[in-house]
Amino acid sequence: MQDPALFLRTLFDRAVEVADPMQSLAAHLPPKPEGRLIVVGAGKASARMAEAVEDVYGSCEGLVITRYGYARPCKGIEIVEAAHPVPDAAGEMATKRMLELLAECGEDDMVLALISGGGSALLTAPAADISLAEKQALTDDLLASGAPIGDINGIRKQISAVKGGKLAAAAYPARMLALMISDVPGDNPGDIASGPTVGDTGDAKRALSLLERWNVTPPASIAQFLAAGGAPLAPDDPHLSRVENVIYAAPAQSLEAAAEIARANGFEVRNLGDALEGEARDVAQHHAALALDIQNGLTHSDAPILLLSGGELTVTRRGQGVGGPNAEYALAMALALQGADGIDAIACDTDGVDGAAEVAGALIGPDTLAKAKSKTVDAQLALFENDAHGFFASLGDQVVPGPTLTNVNDFRACLIQPKGAS
Repeated sequence: MQDPALFLRTLFDRAVEVADPMQSLAAHLPPKPEGRLIVVGAGKASARMAEAVEDVYGSCEGLVITRYGYARPCKGIEIVEAAHPVPDAAGEMATKRMLELLAECGEDDMVLALISGGGSALLTAPAADISLAEKQALTDDLLASGAPIGDINGIRKQISAVKGGKLAAAAYPARMLALMISDVPGDNPGDIASGPTVGDTGDAKRALSLLERWNVTPPASIAQFLAAGGAPLAPDDPHLSRVENVIYAAPAQSLEAAAEIARANGFEVRNLGDALEGEARDVAQHHAALALDIQNGLTHSDAPILLLSGGELTVTRRGQGVGGPNAEYALAMALALQGADGIDAIACDTDGVDGAAEVAGALIGPDTLAKAKSKTVDAQLALFENDAHGFFASLGDQVVPGPTLTNVNDFRACLIQPKGAS
């Protein structure tokens, strides 16, 4: 077969391609309304989604917030760039303007909301007297805690004036269609970008229990606000009665697109699911053991196996290195495999950003640890220090696609050949 690393990169590129809004959004747009149409949105894919909308409708009125470096040229929709994963003042100011724009909407207007992963940081409107600095501190601590995204978003909704359905409520009584790209395990619309168009099923009491579970001590103002009841908006609130939420692109579609290529090249595909969660290094060890077990059962006449999985893994920050869940998964898997012949893997985030680094993830193969040793790079120390990006940068095995303009979360593929076949 072709070089395993090149083949795995082809699979990742295909997974990203099918989630590109320019390829997938148009089919889900209704006819352009005759009255006033306002386009709003937030997320790493939102500018590309806005570009796709204008490709169909022509110039539109609106405001979309995306990550720095992810802007796209639009005719009428204003694109604002802001920080991710920790919010900044640019996002806060743009969110305020978006809420003001929606407050002007009337019953005969239509709002098209373009929502994708990353919107939790980009849509920033702290509730009550909570400051941006306090919100930033809490976000940083939550990201370092190892908490899954559902728990993090459950806390965010209760201290926000825009999340948990409040963006949609601001547009009432206008009709709203929210088109979403899912980047969350389970594809729950309320978890995508912390559900700005979806009412919250949680409450302040649950948010406080989640903070305790993940050993995060919030700033005093946030603790006091939650103790007083938070900022809930129930799913059956009348201000959400004119909202339709549609997930039109999800991780399962991208995994299947990669699987089709693998099958066409003679692989047996085993899909472990698109909603995996857990500590990256722990999942990696499990997958390495599974790969070795599968390989031990293969004969030379058997077809090679491709293990696919998606979801969103987490990292509990212990060291001071530069890493992300996909790179840490790859590093931990390389250590667990110990150079096993015939097993190669890729782990990348489909948005092109793994953690806080402008790197999607990494590739590993039977020679990964040997290459590291030849360069006097200590793989075990890198894992201990959460420095997976530094490790793979020294080997030249990072995957750096640049802004992909979409986001359907983690993509992992492990290629398993019979022993001696590689």
